[in-house]
Amino acid sequence: MIGAPPSGRVYLCLGATDMRRSFDGLGAIVQQVLAQDPFSGAWFVFRNRRGDRLKILCWDGSGYCQYYKRLEQGTFPFPSLDEGVMSLSGAQLSLLLEGIDWRRLVARSLPTPQAAA
Repeated sequence: MIGAPPSGRVYLCLGATDMRRSFDGLGAIVQQVLAQDPFSGAWFVFRNRRGDRLKILCWDGSGYCQYYKRLEQGTFPFPSLDEGVMSLSGAQLSLLLEGIDWRRLVARSLPTPQAAA
């Protein structure tokens, strides 16, 4: 299981991406389309047109790392926007990688302990 990135920054590349792209091709999308720095340590998440495959590109300080996941059933939940970039938290990334619809979940505040009288 992939945990949250050390930098804490995760960006979704909205729209479909050709999964045949390699390290340099995805890095070019990060620079040219998303206007982000691919060497920043952030994780950049890409999804294919059918929605059943994800690639994550990140820089670990000495080189690019690329993670790839394919769902056997269903699709990864993504916003319906066709282009642009969206920021995610590490918790949202974990849900996304499990195929859980992270867009519908609402964080609830924990109850505060009552002071004893």
